[in-house]
Amino acid sequence: MTKNTTPRVWFITGTSSGLGRALARAALDDGDRVVATARSTDPIADLAREFPDHAIAVPLDVTDHDQARSAIATAVDAFGRIDVLVNNAGYGVLGAVEELTDDELRRQFETNLFGALNVTRAALPHLRRQRSGHIVQLSSLSATVANPGEGAYVGSKAALAGVSESLAKELAPLGIRVTIVQPGPFRTAFAGRSLEKAEPIDDYAETVGAARDLLSRLDGNQPNDPTRGAAAIIEAVNTNDPPLHLALGEDAIAYMTTCREREHKAGQDPQAWATAQGAPVCVAVHFVPPLPLASATWVKATPWSRPCRSSSCAAST
Repeated sequence: MTKNTTPRVWFITGTSSGLGRALARAALDDGDRVVATARSTDPIADLAREFPDHAIAVPLDVTDHDQARSAIATAVDAFGRIDVLVNNAGYGVLGAVEELTDDELRRQFETNLFGALNVTRAALPHLRRQRSGHIVQLSSLSATVANPGEGAYVGSKAALAGVSESLAKELAPLGIRVTIVQPGPFRTAFAGRSLEKAEPIDDYAETVGAARDLLSRLDGNQPNDPTRGAAAIIEAVNTNDPPLHLALGEDAIAYMTTCREREHKAGQDPQAWATAQGAPVCVAVHFVPPLPLASATWVKATPWSRPCRSSSCAAST
């Protein structure tokens, strides 16, 4: 790891709570400058008051294309550049694919996918002129390990990861790096007040209904600490050769490592790979069994471009 000695400028979306808030605080504590954004600046105004020379609070609804460009321009006007762009804003909607209304499904993608792309595309002209920068995209463990009721969320986060892999290859010759963060469950409002739920259909009670009950019990009891997660992201950004994929939390690392290893094994055995074709993406209920409090960590992983399709992945719990 290379310790940063020159203050950087971070532009972070979704800083009103959770991992985004923890990351903004950690960056400021490190002496960096932060452009903290949220739909309302009320929950983040204290950061600007506490760090008047290093932080500004900017209103941003990531689904608003024009506001994204305005927020990026405000950041550059205030600090002259953007060194790290973190697309953290997002939420989850829980429901079977059939249960979701068109509006629920589209809004999920508008925020988690197109919102992140709005901000990224607004920032890219500035990053290209600098010939430097680091884009951190908050995807999810769920993009690799899907559970019932997560279809809209999984789809939006998997799409973000896929687009970002392509983006990383496009930007590498320009000196701009991309890291896709895939956290396990962290103690944030995701499973509580931030989670939207579709109107249930009785036939999905055993699958999606069980997931609803599980998330309700999980809220506030997630095994991972946002403060440690923020420290892990900063550590990854500080490295000379940052990872393309960054798993946060012991659970996320374990599942992704197992999935990639089994995919690799199947790839070495043509018969095993043929058998695995058509098998579901590596599926496991990653919230069960309950895990002890895990310190978030980061791994330098060999980038992978496809999900694990080995049928044995389904046995991973």
